[in-house]
Amino acid sequence: MGEDDIDELNREICDRARLARDPKFDGLFFSGVKTTKIYCRPVCPVRPAKSANVTFFKSAAAAENAGFRPCLRCRPETAQGSPAWRGTATTVSRAMGLIEAGFLDSANVEDLAERLGDGGRHLSRLFGKHIGASPSQVAATCRIQKAKRLLHDTSLPIAEIAFEAGFQSIRRFNDVFKAVYKRPPSAIRRW
Repeated sequence: MGEDDIDELNREICDRARLARDPKFDGLFFSGVKTTKIYCRPVCPVRPAKSANVTFFKSAAAAENAGFRPCLRCRPETAQGSPAWRGTATTVSRAMGLIEAGFLDSANVEDLAERLGDGGRHLSRLFGKHIGASPSQVAATCRIQKAKRLLHDTSLPIAEIAFEAGFQSIRRFNDVFKAVYKRPPSAIRRW
C-alpha cells in the first residue's frame, strides 16, 4: 500500500494534516519519506519533508511492509489506538480476559502477573487504578456471577454449579453466595 492506494483528494488531506501536525489525524495514517525510508506519525516534530518525497500508508504495518522503518522521534508504535498508546489499560484488559476465563480458579495473582510479564504488586496497583478492585476480587465477582447464571439457566445440581463456577469447596460457595446475595443459592434458584 502507498500513494497508489490513496486517491489525490486523500493525499492532499493527509499532506495538509502532516504539514500542520494535526493531532486529529494521529493514528489514522502514517507518512513515509521516500529519500530516508523512514515513516512517521502526522504529529512528528521533525522538519517536514518535501511533499513530493512523501507517500502515505493506512497503517504502520503497511509502511514497514513497503520497506520503511519507524521514526525514532515520533515513535509510530505509540500512535493512538496502538497497545503502547493504551498503555497499562492493555495489561489490565489482558488480565481481565484471563480472569474471566478462570485463570485465578487454579492459580494465584503472582502466576497471572508472570503470564503477563509483570509483577504481582504492580498488577494489583494497575487493577486498583483501572478497575477499583484487586485481581482476586474481580475473580471472586466473576465466579459468583457465573454461578448465578448457572443457577438461572441450567438444572445442574448446586454442588456441580459451585465447582463449575470455580469455587474450590461447596462450603465456600455457600458462604460467598450468602454474603453477596443475602440468601442461599437454593433460594436464588427458586426465585
